[in-house]
Amino acid sequence: MQLNADGKLKHFLTIEGLPPLLLEEILNRADQFVSLPGKAQVQAPLLRGKTVMNLFFENSTRTRTTFELAAKRLSADLLNLDIRNSSATKGESLLDTIRNLEAMGCDMFVVRHSSSGAAHFIARYCAPHISVINAGDGKHAHPTQAMLDMLTIRQHKGDFPPLKVAIVGDIKHSRVARSLIHALTTLCCGEIRVISPKTLMPESIEQMGVNVYTDIEKGVVDVDVVIMLRLQHERMNSALLPSVREYYARYGLTEERLELAKPDAIVMHPGPVNRGVEIDSRVADGPQSVIMQQVTNGVAVRMAVMSMVLGSQAMVDGS
Repeated sequence: MQLNADGKLKHFLTIEGLPPLLLEEILNRADQFVSLPGKAQVQAPLLRGKTVMNLFFENSTRTRTTFELAAKRLSADLLNLDIRNSSATKGESLLDTIRNLEAMGCDMFVVRHSSSGAAHFIARYCAPHISVINAGDGKHAHPTQAMLDMLTIRQHKGDFPPLKVAIVGDIKHSRVARSLIHALTTLCCGEIRVISPKTLMPESIEQMGVNVYTDIEKGVVDVDVVIMLRLQHERMNSALLPSVREYYARYGLTEERLELAKPDAIVMHPGPVNRGVEIDSRVADGPQSVIMQQVTNGVAVRMAVMSMVLGSQAMVDGS
């Protein structure tokens, strides 16, 4: 469903099932955008004449803003649908909303939705000329976030096979964690560890090829990368933790716990960062943190994916 007959991206809905070479192509193209100098980085004409529609049915700051910047830097026409003032609030079905937007001549939908599978649904039923990028759907997937994380890791650590990566926090409700595990597995990461309380650990997650820890101090020993996750309170159906304070005491990333990882380990977080809940401010702002670099890489990765999905075969330099 995601690929054309020639194996090129038609939609970008999930990392699961995509070939390693395609993920590497995304990373390589994103690297080109990161390295563009000055004015060339501000506006590349790869999507001139294309219209991109942001459909964010769920709140977002970083993801929505970086998609906006990516579209503008690729010279696309960008429209943001204000969901709170749209016909969707008047009872219009999702499919009817899509049909009306198609009639306006859009080429791409960037979709964030609280329901898992929403982006797949839209991709299945939208007009054939439209491409769909999943900007996060429920607890299912967030593929561009995973790819910007992969780019950040590669920039600091090089190849993935020698690495030990720890993902810490609310694994159960995290679409980022799922997409990251698929990406790391596809690119042959040496070891993937997931660390969380039992109440925040999905059942049978070992089948995804990860090692499970419920003790952060054991889980982060000798790792190269520590990825902290936010507590997804909005997706929890019941009280799964005694208190936020106790969670921080047992699973928060402090300077002392970071010392258990390799001396050159990097610290990552997809945001928004809750200081004093999942991470200490001295770690979030410390020399091993690459959180702000993740945000910067988000624009480049989304530029790469958007240009690939809309079928541009032009080189980054415009030749």
